[in-house]
Amino acid sequence: MIMHNHGTPNVFLSGGSHAGLADEQRLHYVSDLSVTKVKVLNGNRYEHFEASTETTLVDDRELRVFAWTQCTYVAE
Repeated sequence: MIMHNHGTPNVFLSGGSHAGLADEQRLHYVSDLSVTKVKVLNGNRYEHFEASTETTLVDDRELRVFAWTQCTYVAE
């Protein structure tokens, strides 16, 4: 599932490569929380994340944590 940031954030994207996401890009909305994998377009690559069993509190909201697994580059 490719993520779009529409709606109130309900997931936190954790970890990543050295050129990963900025802090403000780590909060996202996922319409179906039963998904196990998501990817986020970040410049010329996709950052891939997998669902974990963890949650975290951000601004008094409990968010499901998705952990970074890899990045892939957009084909030209």
